[in-house]
Amino acid sequence: MREHTVTLPSGRVLQVREDGDPKGKPVFSLHGTPGSRLLNPQLVADAKSKGIRLIGYDRPGYGHSTPHPGRNKSDVAKDMASIADILGIDRFAVWGHSGGGAPALGCAALLPKRVVAAASFAGVAPFLAEGLDWMEGMGELNIEDTKLALSNPAAWLEKAKVERTQILGATASDLLEVWKSLISEADRDAITPQIVQFILEQIQEGLRPGVDGYVHDNQADLADWGFSVADIRVPVQIWHGGRDNFVPFGHGQWLAAHIPNVEAHLLPSEGHITLLQRIPEAHRWFLSKFDR
Repeated sequence: MREHTVTLPSGRVLQVREDGDPKGKPVFSLHGTPGSRLLNPQLVADAKSKGIRLIGYDRPGYGHSTPHPGRNKSDVAKDMASIADILGIDRFAVWGHSGGGAPALGCAALLPKRVVAAASFAGVAPFLAEGLDWMEGMGELNIEDTKLALSNPAAWLEKAKVERTQILGATASDLLEVWKSLISEADRDAITPQIVQFILEQIQEGLRPGVDGYVHDNQADLADWGFSVADIRVPVQIWHGGRDNFVPFGHGQWLAAHIPNVEAHLLPSEGHITLLQRIPEAHRWFLSKFDR
């Protein structure tokens, strides 16, 4: 495992972590909301076995990365291009889970000469996507948060601060209790103590400095992305579960219908967290794209 502190021309700092095969094909891992650069040990092991250099980073405002107020989904592509430049990486693949899905698609749309392929796992669709009821099928917690963020941003910010304090002192059992309206039966059956503990630690690391990253991620979800998925021309996979209460199935269906030449894996019996088990399949697929 290697850590890098990357300073951008603007003076902002991004904290980067990489693991797996240091001489392998570079694949970026984009964390959820909230989250951080910490890499899932199971996926690190898979990356190492496949000859993949797995790279994660704290999005602005999380962990050790400088906040970037007003950022949108397209800004991730700019930051990742800078990280790749500093690490000496020309071409790379990228996947994102949950809140990392849309930024991964942004990289595919905006960095076509550098991104060999991208994958979104349980990622959101644009908030104003035509023909999509964005909250239909969401668990109660996410519906309440979205409605509050839209109607009373100041109250939502105070709620986020309280929840951050609670999460920093939480156990894995506490996290499951908070998420009880979001965890479907499919996810409940697949969750292991190791997975929950990793997710908790990844979230805690991201929220340690404050709520800026979390707030700015959610604001970006509800704003214009700064790119259109219709402009994507590189190979893309969309993975989405029919029993996902965090990000409903309709999001994956909408993305699959609007991204050109997409390879869609719309899986009715899968949930949100279960899709973490599918990422090794994307790793294998990525390796076939580096020579195109």
